[in-house]
Amino acid sequence: MNMHGMKRLVTLSVIGLVAGLLTLSNIAVAGGNQHVQEAIEHAEEAVEHGEQGHAGAVVTHANVALQHARMAQKEMHNPHLDEGVRELEQAVAHGKEGHASVATKHAKSAVMHLKEVR
Repeated sequence: MNMHGMKRLVTLSVIGLVAGLLTLSNIAVAGGNQHVQEAIEHAEEAVEHGEQGHAGAVVTHANVALQHARMAQKEMHNPHLDEGVRELEQAVAHGKEGHASVATKHAKSAVMHLKEVR
């Protein structure tokens, strides 16, 4: 095999490896609970808005995240999920009081716990 053929083989091997890894990561996400995934997405939105000082938006997104997390609790038992729910409840409560900073801290903690749900 000449040098050009060898480079092509290496390139194709790397492409195949990357495609395989992407497929595995998609399977891992798809294999997770959809409600947990939705809760994470909305909790992350709550964090983004909270970091901008928007307490009302924290409440909105944390409430949606909380709804999804509670639905997930009906389907599984996990201590990280339970802690995520508690943190989201605190995020909503502090957000309603206009405390964007404190609400954001709770939303961040919720994201951390929800990402640990397996």
